[in-house]
Amino acid sequence: MRKFERLKGIAAPLPLANVDTDMIIPARFMTALTRQGLGRHLFQELRYDAQGVERDVFVLNRAPYRDAQILIADRNFGCGSSREHAVWALTDFGIRCVVAPSFGDIFANNARKNGLLLIRLPDAECARLQRAASMADMALIDVDLDRQMIALADGESTGFSIDPDDRRALLEGLDDIARTLRHAEAIARYEARA
Repeated sequence: MRKFERLKGIAAPLPLANVDTDMIIPARFMTALTRQGLGRHLFQELRYDAQGVERDVFVLNRAPYRDAQILIADRNFGCGSSREHAVWALTDFGIRCVVAPSFGDIFANNARKNGLLLIRLPDAECARLQRAASMADMALIDVDLDRQMIALADGESTGFSIDPDDRRALLEGLDDIARTLRHAEAIARYEARA
């Protein structure tokens, strides 16, 4: 898993509540055996019309947001069915961080396992970040996981906190297997006693 220490990138505002995993990646695109290529189907129904033509009104189809690495979402992002492909589609597109007031529980667990940083902030703070990101010249923000700070282009900043174990795993780039292997010596000692 890729380490996440600090990310300075384009933030795209997505002021939609209850974005479920099927909206993130429709089930019909979950036939691949790898994670690569899923990003082109991210938000398929919002990004493209029935003929597959990009909708100009959707944020990720406009500059500078085509290169977004941060998504400023609304409440209950990633709700719905258990679908690790939703996290894979986001990361394959290039999204490394999602900021929202709340997340679906299973989605949050899948994000943690795949190195996608989720930041929970109050509704008002997310709305403020969305307003800032909606101005193209303000869309560049800095997410510092070590200091747990988000800095906007105008110099304003806001703090956040995440679970200490999740923070450490992201900073060190540890997936669940690597987290377990940190205890290899203790596991070996235990197995030797059995």
